[in-house]
Amino acid sequence: MSRHSLRLRMLLVSIVSITAALFLASLVLVELFERHVERRVNAELSTNIRQLAGHVGFADDGRISLSIDLADPRFAEPLSGLYWQIQEDASGNRLRSRSLWDYVLPLPSDELKTGVSHQHRLDGPGGSSLVVRERLIVYDSPGGARTIRIAVAINARTIEQAAAAFASDVRMPLFALALFLIAVAALQIWFGLRPLEAVRRGVQQIRSGDGRRLEGPFPDEVMPLVSEVNELLDAQDRTIERARHQASNLAHALKTPLTVILSDSEKLKREGRTEIADELADLSRQMHRHIERELARARVADRAVRRDQVKTDLMEVVRSVVRTLQRSPGGGSLSWEVEGPSACMVTVDANDLSDLAGNILENASKWARTRIAVSVSKDANGVVFTVVDDGPGAPPDQLEDLRQRGIRLDEKKPGFGIGLAIVDDIASAYGGGVVLKSPEGGGFSVSVSLPVTERTGNP
Repeated sequence: MSRHSLRLRMLLVSIVSITAALFLASLVLVELFERHVERRVNAELSTNIRQLAGHVGFADDGRISLSIDLADPRFAEPLSGLYWQIQEDASGNRLRSRSLWDYVLPLPSDELKTGVSHQHRLDGPGGSSLVVRERLIVYDSPGGARTIRIAVAINARTIEQAAAAFASDVRMPLFALALFLIAVAALQIWFGLRPLEAVRRGVQQIRSGDGRRLEGPFPDEVMPLVSEVNELLDAQDRTIERARHQASNLAHALKTPLTVILSDSEKLKREGRTEIADELADLSRQMHRHIERELARARVADRAVRRDQVKTDLMEVVRSVVRTLQRSPGGGSLSWEVEGPSACMVTVDANDLSDLAGNILENASKWARTRIAVSVSKDANGVVFTVVDDGPGAPPDQLEDLRQRGIRLDEKKPGFGIGLAIVDDIASAYGGGVVLKSPEGGGFSVSVSLPVTERTGNP
């Protein structure tokens, strides 16, 4: 797809938005999971505090005692990451879980309200970070009320590891979801833009001559475009038809006066007024050339607009023109050599191709002495149609004039000298070109390059 493609732009926007949305969703999910784990951990720490508080006692010597050990085996494993500590600030008495080994939790000296739990982040064994939850409880004893601080701590890395594991587990499902959403977006773009593809095909059919208007069921969003295109086609047809009629009327209106002028020039010549007669005849021929060429251009331009799907067999047209010229007085005495494939399809209208080949071959038959060689071959750009005659040729400095302006080099030959000019117009209209050559030893060749279709016959 081109970088100017609407599909590509929409797909890129979809990919970026889906990726960004799922990335943010992953961050939010991991954050929510981490908060959930923290709540669960805090709930477990509070439960452990309540269990410890229910089994705290005092020995005969006044020291703090614990009647049972907690069930979680991590409290008995040194440096396991789960710890408890019971201490009395007034007496300095302290009990610790075996997991603390020789480490003492540095509980802060903040004021605690009885029965209210506090949470801290403290340094733990081995430089670890601990989440500590503590509570102040007042006990009755034989010696009077005693205030005890009970703290339970867990390594913060436990929470971080759980969050990292969750992020790792959720990564692949989110990646699969992203692929699915991108595929759905691509399908949606393809399905949503199908009407525009239908419009493109309709326009192509119009250009190829297979259709006249955009027809078919189109979505409401596309119908304004379809209506505008159809109205534009209607306006174009009206303009072309009007221009064609005007050109035809002008040509017919001018041909009759030109014919009268030519007739009058002949009368003047018979009366001996040759100078003015030749001047009138020359002006009449020039005007006739211009009229014929402009009419030919109009016809070619109208058909070349829809050339994409036009297919005409060049070899069939060439053989047909050659057969016709062989029956003419001038062409019947010539030797004709035609070489090329059995069939050669080109994207040129059949009538235009007949005009092109006919003008070239007719011009060659006028000037050839004994033979005309016709060849059709393929090159990298398409098909090359070449006609070579053994006539007198043309001066090299006048070749461009023949191709561009239709100048006649010999007024004795019949015609108005516009044949090669029309050939150049037809070839240019269809994306081809014309090359004229005349070697010093004589002879004249015309080579025309034409666009070729995919189907070409075998030699």
